[in-house]
Amino acid sequence: MDIISKYFPELTETQRNVFAALDGLYRDWNSKINVISRKDIDNLYEHHVLHSLAIAKTVNFRTGTRILDLGTGGGFPGIPLAIMFPEAHFKLIDGTGKKILVVKEVANAIGLTNCEAAQMRGENEDGKYDFVVSRAVMPLPDLVKLVKKNIGKTQRNALPNGLICLKGGNINEEIKPFRHIVDVTDLSTMFSEEWFKQKYIIYLPL
Repeated sequence: MDIISKYFPELTETQRNVFAALDGLYRDWNSKINVISRKDIDNLYEHHVLHSLAIAKTVNFRTGTRILDLGTGGGFPGIPLAIMFPEAHFKLIDGTGKKILVVKEVANAIGLTNCEAAQMRGENEDGKYDFVVSRAVMPLPDLVKLVKKNIGKTQRNALPNGLICLKGGNINEEIKPFRHIVDVTDLSTMFSEEWFKQKYIIYLPL
């Protein structure tokens, strides 16, 4: 939990308490339904929560912003972002029912009222959102094709509506079709931990 306070010292006491509760909840649920690799559960805050919150370093979602978390898995990046931005609304979707069960249970346990979770594929989601966020669910060109239909026209934020995704490794080929408009930030410029090297946040206005 200290790593979250290190980079987000402005958290309220309520937010600190909610973030602190995630460890026990994910350990408990992970023992029943594997949503985070068994080896990785000890790195929950660095590899999952802080990684998700890189998006909060990129955009400050204003009140009323609608965000779709596509392929949320166990609730990342959606749950940490919903804690960080209580005045924005989040919808977390994933095709795997067990994962969505965990997301719903964790959200209920920490009293998150600004997010909903549903078992569904991205193809079947037809709602309009200001932003779609995701963590490495598919190659960028495929992701853009899938979510274009979900980006609304009304702009509420300083950053134009679009797609924000977290990726790792060599992303050169993926971003090539969008090189004139894509914005790529190396996470090692935000966070000093070794794990964030060669990890990126990609923003694409749509």
